[in-house]
Amino acid sequence: MAGVRQFDERDALDKALALFWRQGYSNTTMQDLAAATGVQRGSLYNAYGDKETLFLRVFGVYREKYVGQMRDALDDADLRTALGRFFGFVIKSMTTGVPTRGCLSSKTALGTEELDDPLREAIRDLLDDIEAALYDRLTRADAQGRLTMDARDAARMIVTMTRGLVVIERVYQDDKHMRRMADLLIGQLVKAE
Repeated sequence: MAGVRQFDERDALDKALALFWRQGYSNTTMQDLAAATGVQRGSLYNAYGDKETLFLRVFGVYREKYVGQMRDALDDADLRTALGRFFGFVIKSMTTGVPTRGCLSSKTALGTEELDDPLREAIRDLLDDIEAALYDRLTRADAQGRLTMDARDAARMIVTMTRGLVVIERVYQDDKHMRRMADLLIGQLVKAE
């Protein structure tokens, strides 16, 4: 039937996400995507138009899931525990797989020579979502008076730290080292009780 997709879109998007994450946006071609998804290249073009549009669709699905899981990790009554769970989630996300997959947003931002505005905006939106979730948690009643700095600044510092952890993961490939860096930051941001 004309206009009806002849493939399982969710499965294709999952496979495209895995490929983009493994190879990076710049190193992935439509032919690679066709091979990975099992969908004819022409069908991918008909469904999504081009690689960027397909990536943005995949990234949107990823972003929604990632932010939801991150908010779940932050949902703890104790501030230190919430931040520890947040960093545990971030570290696990980067260190999953063999070889480890790293960070999709950072890999895309840094691995793309000329970052087009739609890609830049998609990554910025994800980082803004992370900052907003952190800010929401850092402004809860139980966090009042416990931070060593303004909640907005603390949220931005944590987001920046997650980007630094991307480099630490690539270089050290040691989640314990990453966890230690996260714990040090939490100790600097949250006053002892």
